[in-house]
Amino acid sequence: MSDFYQSGLVTTLHRLGEPKPEALEQQLERFAQDQPVALILPALSSEFDKPAMQEMLAQLCQIRYVSQFVFTLAQTSPGQFREIHERLSLLPGEVRLVWNDGPRIQSLYRQLEKNGLQTGPDGKGRSCWMAYGFVLGKHQADVIAVHDCDIVNYNRELLARLCYPVLNPNLNFEFCKGYYARVSDRMHGRVTRLLITPLIRALESLFGFLPFLRYLDSFRYPLSGEFAMQADWRASIVSPQTGVWRSASLRRFTGIAPRSASARWTSPTTTSTSTRNSRRATRRKVS
Repeated sequence: MSDFYQSGLVTTLHRLGEPKPEALEQQLERFAQDQPVALILPALSSEFDKPAMQEMLAQLCQIRYVSQFVFTLAQTSPGQFREIHERLSLLPGEVRLVWNDGPRIQSLYRQLEKNGLQTGPDGKGRSCWMAYGFVLGKHQADVIAVHDCDIVNYNRELLARLCYPVLNPNLNFEFCKGYYARVSDRMHGRVTRLLITPLIRALESLFGFLPFLRYLDSFRYPLSGEFAMQADWRASIVSPQTGVWRSASLRRFTGIAPRSASARWTSPTTTSTSTRNSRRATRRKVS
């Protein structure tokens, strides 16, 4: 059930009434004519063998407002890369694969580290960071959206609601982040509840009022990996390491974006499984 809680700094866009993704998508198709959308999808090769990926690809085949699908792949062999490339040919729009284990990108990582930029270990943060560079270098997208590939009951409404606040020129949002209520029969969201929120509030107690800390504390779930934003903001995210890129995304808006520039949307109930970075394959309930 939706609530009407507003934190004050970050606008919460509630999911009210019956969802009508078709109506949202019709508007998004019009908006995307002026603001092309690139969707970045970090994935492991093993995820392409799971039902969640198959359903997600079936849903993405119905989407017409995304002009560029960028899959940034990790833990992928040459044979798996070729197989994945063939499977993704049915998607509408331009499909690009960033092969992080490939010889060219591995050479680039070594060159970056040789020149003092530590890209860190293999992980979602580094994979997404490389994909951002690809999209920005192509100069074909004004909006970048990101979401995971392990959502078991994926529905295209998720992507539509994520992109709508940023694409709609009447709303004037430049950044939108997903909000997941970790409510189920298990204690999900432990990193936020037991580490991030206490840490932020401890820092507020030590250093007093700081706009950045207040901004981070305004997000009900700052670690969610689903978000959309204007592409020109993405150019300043400099940290490629997993765990840092999500907070770096929020940091970019502190002090330079107007109060109304950031939003979060409340998602429908969603179940995900994740194995990236040796995390246990657990399910998370989202409402």
